[in-house]
Amino acid sequence: MGLYTGFDLHSTNTYVGIIDEDGGRLWKKKLRNDPNLISETLRPFKKDIKGIVVESTYNWYWLVDLMMEEGYQVHLANPSRVQQYSGLKHGDDEDDAFWLAEMLRLKILPEGFIYPREQRPLRDLLRKRGHLVRLRTSLITSLQNILARNIGAKMNANHIKALRKDQVTPLLTGSDDLSLAGRVSKDAIDSLTRQITAIEVALEKKMNLKRPYDLLLSMPGVGRVLALTIMMETGPIERFADAGNYVSYCRKVPAARFSNDKKKGTNNRKNGNKYLSWAFAEAGELARRFDPEARAYYDRKRRRTNAPIAHSALSHKMARAAFYIMRDGVPFMPEKAFA
Repeated sequence: MGLYTGFDLHSTNTYVGIIDEDGGRLWKKKLRNDPNLISETLRPFKKDIKGIVVESTYNWYWLVDLMMEEGYQVHLANPSRVQQYSGLKHGDDEDDAFWLAEMLRLKILPEGFIYPREQRPLRDLLRKRGHLVRLRTSLITSLQNILARNIGAKMNANHIKALRKDQVTPLLTGSDDLSLAGRVSKDAIDSLTRQITAIEVALEKKMNLKRPYDLLLSMPGVGRVLALTIMMETGPIERFADAGNYVSYCRKVPAARFSNDKKKGTNNRKNGNKYLSWAFAEAGELARRFDPEARAYYDRKRRRTNAPIAHSALSHKMARAAFYIMRDGVPFMPEKAFA
């Protein structure tokens, strides 16, 4: 007898549903998120379980790793593509768990990629760097606004971030309150800068920076951080059938729905990898600024449309180029990318 198991995973508990080969609901239970408890509970069914489905929630790592260590065939469900029953009036955790198992039984489960466990810590460390950069940017913007409002000064972000010389607090010495605001802002920015640098050093020491890292650096607008991000967030390039699939995963295709040449709405813009979307947006902007061929391509698009669409088109080209670089092991070729 073959059994199929669905896990509806939450922050503190998991609802487990098991069905048989005919889709009959065989067993169900709500369990604490306790690895030992879950392992022991499933053990009586282990020899008959053909597959386990875990939905790709924010906290799926530990459960997928646990089930794989136990020897189960594990599938990661893509929640953005899971379709519920049409016309369903009532749904709960029990229905969700059994529906995941049913989709696996029917071979219609939309699956996500289980990123290799050994590489996840480095990828998460890189994501933490991005989080700290965003926090630092918000502090820099706030400090720039304080300077603009109170003394009419405009200071470059690079000057604010400088560690060797504090150019900020001397400008706010006329008021104790403003001086304190400037000092705590500068201290927080400097602390984040040091932590960001520490992460970058650690990443480069721990990673085997060979191909495709060195080839990605040949792209205009792509430095070491963006190359690391693209490589780590992409994972094995072989999981993408073609460049179109990869660019879609990077959120660099229009999320629009058309009929009879008229726009009828938008599809799921968040379907894909937000970190790759950011990386190629950054790469496109930097390439536009500093690379003549990228700038020429952008200008051609800009004359026919507008700046946001031209930037999106350039980012799209960068994502396509990265796919071929990683798949074929070749450096960036501007004559092909911007033809």
